[in-house]
Amino acid sequence: MEEKDDEKQEPLFELEGAAGEGAAETSGPKLQIPAKLPVLMLRDIVVFPYMIIPLFVGREKSKNAVDLALSSHRMILLLTQKDLEIEDPKREDAFDIGTVAMIIRMLKLPDGRVRVLVQGLIRARVESFEDDGKVIQSEIAVIHEPEVTEKTIETEALIRNIRSGLEKATSLGKNIPPEVLIIATNMDDPGRLADLTAANLDLKVDEAQKILETVNPQLRLKKVHELLLRELELLDLQSKISSEAKGEMDKLQRQYFLRQQLKAIQKELGEGSELQEEIKNYQEKLAKLQVPDEVKEELEKQINRLGQMHPESAETAVVRNYLDWMFSLPWNESTTDNLDLKKARQILDEDHYGLDKVKMRILEYLAVRSLSQKIRGPILCFVGPPGVGKTSLGRSIARSLGRKFVRISLGGVRDEAEIRGHRRTYVGAMPGKIIQGIKQAGSNNPVFMLDEVDKIGADFRGDPSSALLEVLDPEQNHSFRDHYLGVPFDLSKVMFITTANLLDPIQPAFRDRMEIIELPGYTEEEKLEIARRHLIPKQIAENGLNKQLISFSRGAVQKIIAQYTREAGVRNLEREIASVCRKVARKVAEGKRSLHRLTANNIEEFLGPPRIFRDQMLAKDQVGVSTGVAWTATGGEIIFVEATKMKGKGGLILTGSLGDVMKESAQAALSFLRSHADEFGINPTIFTEYDFHIHIPEGAIPKDGPSAGVTIATSLISVCTEIKVKHDVAMTGEITLRGNVLPIGGIKEKVLAAQRAGIRKMILPAPNKKDLTDIPGKIRREMEFIFVEDINQVFESALTVSPLKDRHEMATPQRT
Repeated sequence: MEEKDDEKQEPLFELEGAAGEGAAETSGPKLQIPAKLPVLMLRDIVVFPYMIIPLFVGREKSKNAVDLALSSHRMILLLTQKDLEIEDPKREDAFDIGTVAMIIRMLKLPDGRVRVLVQGLIRARVESFEDDGKVIQSEIAVIHEPEVTEKTIETEALIRNIRSGLEKATSLGKNIPPEVLIIATNMDDPGRLADLTAANLDLKVDEAQKILETVNPQLRLKKVHELLLRELELLDLQSKISSEAKGEMDKLQRQYFLRQQLKAIQKELGEGSELQEEIKNYQEKLAKLQVPDEVKEELEKQINRLGQMHPESAETAVVRNYLDWMFSLPWNESTTDNLDLKKARQILDEDHYGLDKVKMRILEYLAVRSLSQKIRGPILCFVGPPGVGKTSLGRSIARSLGRKFVRISLGGVRDEAEIRGHRRTYVGAMPGKIIQGIKQAGSNNPVFMLDEVDKIGADFRGDPSSALLEVLDPEQNHSFRDHYLGVPFDLSKVMFITTANLLDPIQPAFRDRMEIIELPGYTEEEKLEIARRHLIPKQIAENGLNKQLISFSRGAVQKIIAQYTREAGVRNLEREIASVCRKVARKVAEGKRSLHRLTANNIEEFLGPPRIFRDQMLAKDQVGVSTGVAWTATGGEIIFVEATKMKGKGGLILTGSLGDVMKESAQAALSFLRSHADEFGINPTIFTEYDFHIHIPEGAIPKDGPSAGVTIATSLISVCTEIKVKHDVAMTGEITLRGNVLPIGGIKEKVLAAQRAGIRKMILPAPNKKDLTDIPGKIRREMEFIFVEDINQVFESALTVSPLKDRHEMATPQRT
């Protein structure tokens, strides 16, 4: 059994002697140290005798050792680990000599750890090491120091040196408590003085352990003195480095005061430096500048900062660059709008043919602008396929309004700072593209075109389209705040025009801030007029030709449009015209300076054989083949839906690269016919004894959408009833299971496609009658439109013979 101390008093004992090797007895209060003690393993610290220190205990074995000590004699053996990373140390992981300590106080912390305050008592050597998995205990042998009978001169000198060394270390900045200095001054025991000094030198574990293992007091005092001298050298060097740094700072302060005195002297003599001249110029500009108070305060602040800086410092260049940007912006410089509507219309017609919707919107803005000075700049979005003139239209609008024109391309922009600018803390910071464009225009009311807004990207650097929300919101852009400027700038007078090929990629919130104007594409007649008025004269001039050397007939241009290009715009048409002009220029350069007439008959000599074959309507009526129309990004095309039946079990085969929606339309058409077989005189067994195959040619081209529903239904009923489909009728519309025909989109493109193919009769859903206003009057007069509400009206108009038994019950379709 372990011996327990019966007296529960504060363990502030002075150990003087021992009764034997296994236990120690002291004069005064008797304190017996048991031969077996619980062990507390320490990391990165060595505790010396008479040293009072708080310890934080977290390992379970260590907490158990504390509990065991508190439940008995309050004594514990403090052993230091050789490697502080080891979580569960063994005998070989700890030093042989440690310190017997008394636990003075214990506190349990909320995080589960235990805080104990211990006082070292005496050195002890580990004789055995017992680890039962819960707690480590060790049999110890107390190490007694040899008594110093009399002090030698060397010992006295060492004691004095250590006392003076501690005081010097304190003067050099070493954090030694004052009470330690007092104790050291009054302490004559060399062993205890050595331990006290070593405990306050922040020694490494190996060095501290060597001091602990040195039993001879005089030898231990000598080693501690050497370590103290090394510490004093380090402190002296550290103090020297600090003094040099302070001296450098004092030098900079002295230079600053000298510069201030130099400025005062120059002011008295009337001599200003180059920087002072700049500051004076900035102040003169600020006095003339009419800007909001917030902007003026920021400019005054930056000018004052510049006056206090060294001309050669890097910060001076940053402030100077900022002030240059601020003073170069057109804060209140505006151009005068051209409010003459006739002149504006004339300019718009000169630059572009057609595009009546856009021209009407610009003239409306000018009309309101002439009546009210407070109108905000509109935010328009031109949406259409490539090559229809969206970008050039913006330049034309600026010319008609008499404003400056600025264009930036946002295709592929991924960094939000491209719009809002960089903060001035970054090296090379500058404003965003919006402020740069305003500076480039030199006025605060330009026509500002943001090109390709549907191709803006987004990544970890931010979303530029979200940053544009403030720019394009009339309720917010009067105080647009660029990160570089740091002050608001008024964008409400700017006319913003954005362009896009598609609306779908644009964020809904972004799209909601813009007025959408669709540019669907040009008809062949419009392309012909554009080529004659703009493209041909432009290419003739660019290739060094004139009207005496080359001429295009109307037929030649029509053939180029129909057989060499397939697009909604006129970009490829211009390339083909340029190709013809280059070949003529070569002939002229070779000496053939006669007039070269380009006609439909000889155009192939310049461009080669036709590259595109026009869609042609069928030559005759056929069973199971109907003519539909489709919208494409380059305009519209006609498509043929072929259906056939074969022996089978009622299956439906769909081919031709059809999308899911189109497949569902085919299934809906077949289900409608099966459910109304009696009305059309169809034998119901045909749907169980035959398979139906629907194919749409040009299988390499993906096709989708619901508008082919009526076309597929017409082909299927033709196969089921063996009634032929009229070859000169095109149709479009979505079908429902009840036989209703629903409206669809892209009417203009589809009608133009049918007209180009030579079709003069077209079946359309009745709700789409309103869309005929977008179709040129010439084409409306050439074609007959049949407006239907249900599929029976489609069958009546598309088939050569009506499939219905009771024709008198069917509603008559509307014709125009």
